[in-house]
Parts: sequence; structure tokens; C-alpha cells
Amino acid sequence: AASAFDQAGLRGGRRMTGRVLISLALLVLAGPANSQNLAELPAKCRVAEQLVERDFALPQVTRAIAAKRLDILVLGAGSSLLPGANGIKNAYPARLQIALAEKLPGVAVKVTTDVQARRTAAEMVKTLGPALAAAKPALMVWQTGTVDAMQAIDLDQFSAALGHGINIAHSAGADVVLINAQFSPRTESMIALGTYAENMRWVALQQEVPLFDRFSIMKLWADLGTFDLYSATKKLDIAERVHDCIARLLADLVIEAAK
Repeated sequence: AASAFDQAGLRGGRRMTGRVLISLALLVLAGPANSQNLAELPAKCRVAEQLVERDFALPQVTRAIAAKRLDILVLGAGSSLLPGANGIKNAYPARLQIALAEKLPGVAVKVTTDVQARRTAAEMVKTLGPALAAAKPALMVWQTGTVDAMQAIDLDQFSAALGHGINIAHSAGADVVLINAQFSPRTESMIALGTYAENMRWVALQQEVPLFDRFSIMKLWADLGTFDLYSATKKLDIAERVHDCIARLLADLVIEAAK
């Protein structure tokens, strides 16, 4: 677990934080997936389809699709990563590019990432301007909240950072989709991930941007046994399956919100 924990970039400084992060890292372990497993994924993904909300439009994405070129920036922390030699191509940002390319024939889709472990929302905002200037995306997918919850960042400060980042992205001509923390039954009683996830929902409503509720989606999968998120780390393909489903459902949100 420690090796995968290091590769996923989720180490913490304090002993308690370290234990929490190690537990979270159990969700981002992955190994090569076989084609049979991948073929089963769509049905598993659809179990949580009703939790994918499409309340707000993505006008910049609509224009980009019409122009046949869709550039996306994924801004994230450790849970946007997977460890190992195939970690980058098997994590949800790369899979999102594949899913969108399949769903948008004739549209050149490019997903770039600004993903670094252990960053709070406020720390991401500090370097957001240059990242947007370099990628020039029509859409910024912003995954955050886990590190803020682990560090118990003040919720008002967290909300302010989210609002500031959304405004920066909009000023740069990019739509925004927020992604909240991943659910972990191992850490549910240790850190208030759900509180920060719900806080992101309110910010999304206030800013009128879509929220991809990864926390609720993964909790439903855990509750129904769709994916065994409490399993031993020997089941290394689970995280890869989860990332694939996340990418597929996120692609559906992007396309529907662009209509």
C-alpha cells in the first residue's frame, strides 16, 4: 500500500493524515484490465446514471463542438491519478478523451492535465491562470475537495477559492465542471469528505456550473456492491474500472450539457 500510496502522490505530513491518505489510496490502485472486464463496464456505469446531473449548460463546449475541436483542461489532485506504468492512460482524464472522441466523431478532442497531489483548491487557483493560458480550453474539469477536507480547511475559504477559480476560468473563455471527492468506506468516519462534497454542490448552484457528484456516485456503487471499494488491495483492477466508469459518465454529462 505504501508504494502505491507514493505513486499516487497522496502522502500526508501528519500521522493521522497519512493513515487517511493510505486508505484513500486503496481506491487508486490499478493493474492492467482485460477486455472482458472492460466489456462489462457500461452496465456497471449505468447503475449510477441517475446521479449524473445536467442542470447547467456548457456554451463554450457547444461552440467548440460546432468548430470540430474540443480542448479540455483537467485540474486535479491525487485522485485524478493512477499509479504504475499504465497509470496515466488508465486514469479518468485520458479515458475521458477516448470516450468523448468516440461520442463525437469528426471532432478533435484533446484533454490536457494539470494534476498534482496534495493541493488544496486555493493552491490550485494560484497557478490556474498560466495553466489556462497554456491549454486554452473550452472546458475546465476541476477535481478538488479531498485535500481541503483532510486539512480541515475552513468551508468559507474553500467556497471562496472555488468561486475565484470558476471566475478565472470563465474570464479565460472556459466552461467549468466541478468534480467532488471520491467516496471511501474506509475513511468515511475519519474525515468529512461528504461535507465538502455538499459544499461544492452549493457553490456549483450559485455559480450555475455542472457538478459531477463523484462522491455520491461511488457511494451508490459501494452500497449496491457494484464495485467493492472496501476490498483488499489485491483486487488491483477495481480502481481502473471505477476510473473508466467515471470517464464515461462524465463524457455523457459534457455532451448533454452542451446540447
